[in-house]
Amino acid sequence: MSTDWRWEYDPDHDHVAGGVPAHVVAEVERLAGQLVDLASTGIDVSDLGNGPRPGGLRRMDAAGGWFYFLVAPRDPLIIVVRIVPPFDAL
Repeated sequence: MSTDWRWEYDPDHDHVAGGVPAHVVAEVERLAGQLVDLASTGIDVSDLGNGPRPGGLRRMDAAGGWFYFLVAPRDPLIIVVRIVPPFDAL
Protein backbone atom coordinates (compact mmCIF):
# COMPACT_ATOMS: atom_id res chain seq x y z
CA MET A 1 0.00 0.00 0.00
CA SER A 2 1.31 3.41 -0.98
CA THR A 3 1.52 6.19 1.62
CA ASP A 4 1.54 8.91 -1.05
CA TRP A 5 -1.69 10.89 -1.27
CA ARG A 6 -3.41 11.08 -4.65
CA TRP A 7 -6.79 12.02 -6.06
CA GLU A 8 -9.13 10.37 -8.57
CA TYR A 9 -12.58 10.64 -10.07
CA ASP A 10 -15.16 8.08 -8.98
CA PRO A 11 -16.40 6.22 -10.92
CA ASP A 12 -14.31 7.78 -13.74
CA HIS A 13 -13.47 11.04 -15.54
CA ASP A 14 -16.24 10.68 -18.14
CA HIS A 15 -18.96 10.18 -15.53
CA VAL A 16 -17.86 13.03 -13.23
CA ALA A 17 -16.36 15.60 -15.63
CA GLY A 18 -17.93 14.68 -18.96
CA GLY A 19 -19.70 17.66 -20.53
CA VAL A 20 -18.35 20.10 -17.92
CA PRO A 21 -16.49 23.08 -19.44
CA ALA A 22 -12.72 22.57 -19.57
CA HIS A 23 -11.93 25.63 -17.43
CA VAL A 24 -14.14 24.30 -14.62
CA VAL A 25 -12.56 20.84 -14.80
CA ALA A 26 -9.08 22.41 -14.77
CA GLU A 27 -9.93 24.39 -11.63
CA VAL A 28 -11.35 21.31 -9.88
CA GLU A 29 -8.23 19.32 -10.77
CA ARG A 30 -6.01 22.16 -9.51
CA LEU A 31 -7.88 22.29 -6.21
CA ALA A 32 -7.82 18.49 -5.87
CA GLY A 33 -4.05 18.65 -6.38
CA GLN A 34 -3.79 21.26 -3.64
CA LEU A 35 -5.82 19.03 -1.30
CA VAL A 36 -3.34 16.23 -2.03
CA ASP A 37 -0.42 18.57 -1.30
CA LEU A 38 -1.97 19.62 2.01
CA ALA A 39 -2.75 16.03 3.01
CA SER A 40 0.82 15.02 2.14
CA THR A 41 2.12 17.51 4.71
CA GLY A 42 -0.03 15.94 7.43
CA ILE A 43 -2.94 18.39 7.41
CA ASP A 44 -6.35 16.76 7.97
CA VAL A 45 -8.22 17.71 4.81
CA SER A 46 -11.40 15.89 5.87
CA ASP A 47 -12.55 19.15 7.51
CA LEU A 48 -11.94 21.43 4.49
CA GLY A 49 -14.77 22.65 2.31
CA ASN A 50 -18.39 22.58 3.44
CA GLY A 51 -20.13 19.67 5.08
CA PRO A 52 -22.04 18.78 8.22
CA ARG A 53 -19.03 17.31 10.01
CA PRO A 54 -15.46 16.16 9.31
CA GLY A 55 -15.27 12.99 7.25
CA GLY A 56 -18.18 12.33 4.90
CA LEU A 57 -19.03 14.17 1.72
CA ARG A 58 -17.48 17.66 1.40
CA ARG A 59 -18.34 20.52 -1.00
CA MET A 60 -15.82 23.06 -2.27
CA ASP A 61 -16.31 26.08 -4.55
CA ALA A 62 -14.54 26.00 -7.93
CA ALA A 63 -14.71 28.38 -10.92
CA GLY A 64 -18.14 29.74 -10.00
CA GLY A 65 -19.56 26.26 -9.41
CA TRP A 66 -18.55 23.59 -6.93
CA PHE A 67 -17.47 20.00 -6.58
CA TYR A 68 -18.08 17.22 -4.09
CA PHE A 69 -15.31 15.04 -2.71
CA LEU A 70 -14.58 12.41 -0.09
CA VAL A 71 -11.37 11.91 1.86
CA ALA A 72 -10.22 8.33 2.40
CA PRO A 73 -7.24 8.57 4.78
CA ARG A 74 -6.75 4.81 4.96
CA ASP A 75 -6.12 4.63 1.22
CA PRO A 76 -4.75 7.81 1.20
CA LEU A 77 -7.05 9.21 -1.44
CA ILE A 78 -9.15 12.27 -2.32
CA ILE A 79 -12.19 11.11 -4.31
CA VAL A 80 -13.93 13.65 -6.58
CA VAL A 81 -17.48 12.37 -7.09
CA ARG A 82 -19.36 15.25 -8.76
CA ILE A 83 -18.68 18.57 -10.46
CA VAL A 84 -21.43 21.21 -10.68
CA PRO A 85 -20.47 23.98 -13.12
CA PRO A 86 -21.80 27.54 -12.81
CA PHE A 87 -25.26 28.02 -14.31
CA ASP A 88 -23.98 30.24 -17.15
CA ALA A 89 -21.59 27.48 -18.25
CA LEU A 90 -24.39 24.96 -18.84
